[in-house]
Amino acid sequence: MDYTLSIDEPVCPGTLYVVATPIGNLGDITARAVHILNNVDCIAAEDTRHSARLLAHLGIRTSLTALHEHNERERSSVIVQWLGEGRSVALISDAGTPLISDPGYPLVSAVVAAGLPVIAVPGATALVAALSVSGLPTDRFVFEGFLPPRSGPRRQRLQALARLDLTRVFYEAPHRLVASLADMVEILGGERRASVARELTKRHETLYYGSLGELHRQFAAPGAERRGEFVICVGGAGSPPGDRVEIETDALLAGLLAALPLRQAVDTAAHLSGLRRNALYQRALELSGAGGSE
Repeated sequence: MDYTLSIDEPVCPGTLYVVATPIGNLGDITARAVHILNNVDCIAAEDTRHSARLLAHLGIRTSLTALHEHNERERSSVIVQWLGEGRSVALISDAGTPLISDPGYPLVSAVVAAGLPVIAVPGATALVAALSVSGLPTDRFVFEGFLPPRSGPRRQRLQALARLDLTRVFYEAPHRLVASLADMVEILGGERRASVARELTKRHETLYYGSLGELHRQFAAPGAERRGEFVICVGGAGSPPGDRVEIETDALLAGLLAALPLRQAVDTAAHLSGLRRNALYQRALELSGAGGSE
């Protein structure tokens, strides 16, 4: 691998630097990001008050200007003018990589259209962090960001994604988490493998694994922890209909329970279906009458 630049690279005049900042743990800031932020002429920040605290922690005194979803088109023309005059600017968001469900696209687009240089200073992003620990395939995935807040449009979007044979990654707000998981269960299927990452890199980081149905029940339960920032990863649809035989879970368990002891039936069902043994065991108890009736 050819490492051509050091962390003390000279900051180029007239250049926009797109700089990733930590999503939680301040230790995730890169040395190169600190160097760039220290040496550009100005930093365009989503929330200057929030970013001021990060910069103070890092000992950076570079001047700030606000660039957020309500002013980014207006401010973009000003920043392009600054760049044309030879000033260097760093773009940061409140957390993670700018433009990834954060402001910045109009600015980067305008800078590229003006023929001015843009340089990425990569670092943390919640979608890649969550995907890397999801336990789901990572060779092909689609990032959907935040789904529509209302159920109708959200369900329409999920329907458009239902047949994709790749992992899907979503961001979700805590007050919509249960409703979104419910729609995913109905549209994508309750047995679909999934993970939920909460508060990544922060003190209360928690990872949840299971089927969509299991995860929905877990978060819908009274007392469930629904505070924080969430990333949902959902497995792909697999082979299209006709290329494999789908076995209905209850029918599979019932047939196995008729021929095998309960534990052996559950183990066999887990092997054949790929579903979680704990969930299958509970369902087997219900079907056999040992766990009470529904």
